[in-house]
Amino acid sequence: MNIDFRNSIRVAVAGLALTALSASVLAQSKPWHDIGRDATPAEVKAWDIDVRPDFKGLPAGAGSVQLGEEVWMAKCSSCHGDFGESNEVFTPIIGGTTKKDIETGRVAALVEGAPSTAPQKTTMMKVATVSTLWDYINRAMPWNAPKSLKTDEVYGVVAYLLSLAEVVPGDYVLSDKNIAEVQKRMPNRNGMVFYEPMWKVNGKGDVQNVACMKDCPTEMKIRSSLPDFARDAHGNILEQNRVIGPVRGADTTKPAPKGPVGSAPAPKAVVVAAAAGGAADVKAKLASNACTACHGVTNKIVGPGFNEIAAKHKGKTDLVSYLAGKIKSGGSGVYGAVPMPPQPQVSDADAKAIAEWIAGGAK
Repeated sequence: MNIDFRNSIRVAVAGLALTALSASVLAQSKPWHDIGRDATPAEVKAWDIDVRPDFKGLPAGAGSVQLGEEVWMAKCSSCHGDFGESNEVFTPIIGGTTKKDIETGRVAALVEGAPSTAPQKTTMMKVATVSTLWDYINRAMPWNAPKSLKTDEVYGVVAYLLSLAEVVPGDYVLSDKNIAEVQKRMPNRNGMVFYEPMWKVNGKGDVQNVACMKDCPTEMKIRSSLPDFARDAHGNILEQNRVIGPVRGADTTKPAPKGPVGSAPAPKAVVVAAAAGGAADVKAKLASNACTACHGVTNKIVGPGFNEIAAKHKGKTDLVSYLAGKIKSGGSGVYGAVPMPPQPQVSDADAKAIAEWIAGGAK
């Protein structure tokens, strides 16, 4: 009995040692094992900027409609129009709501079976909470310089949009103190479906639903798709995913697949070497300064492609100085009605490097 017991202990200890060794080897085999660290409280706070529908997370501040109009004309109207009505770059923000909608809290044109529907759904028709406007503008706008607006400027821009939709008067000052009252006048505040289990951590999910599984459609209908000219506007998406994890971006250097989603072979991860300088450095500057949000290298997105700019101004005297100045100060009328907003955040050195690259043919 004693011998068997001692042998059992030896086997158990050996097994534990083997398990520990295997875990150690496995850990060492992962190239990301020793990479990174826990985020500091200050770093978490910097990222934790979302604003909830109950306005938790909303910073203190205030902005008038007048302030919002000034900011809008300088930084927003080039894409959205002076009154948020433009359909030139993005779909309109303002339009399609009525005073009756503000009273009822439900946009009549969106109600199923309504006798008349709006020709196009605008942002103000669909959004249910004013916090959504505030949060999105604060995090993502302007498109070329997200998170650059001051808190009071965000309040002002939201106030300006609400005044255009007649939710607030033209002399209104929106603040963290009165935004809850404004919520009570949102045209589609009663248009959002609330499914309680999805909002409660300890609630039950949607597991009781019975799938139909009858008369299932056999033909796929594509409702929307990315235009071919914009497919690789921001570079090859496949090269922009981490090699860790299951997500693999599409190879946007190739045409979009024609078959159903998942029918094509899964793309393999691509490890991109560090930029070697020259054109690669300039393209990094284009990306970091959000130039590729509006311009492709060989194709138009919002503004002309860089190749088109190079061809149009080929042989121009002092071309580098001219292009660098346009990058910094913006302009309109050269390539159509859509203006290019000023880009003061681009350093003089970056503007010159980009201008030299364009002048050299944008290759």
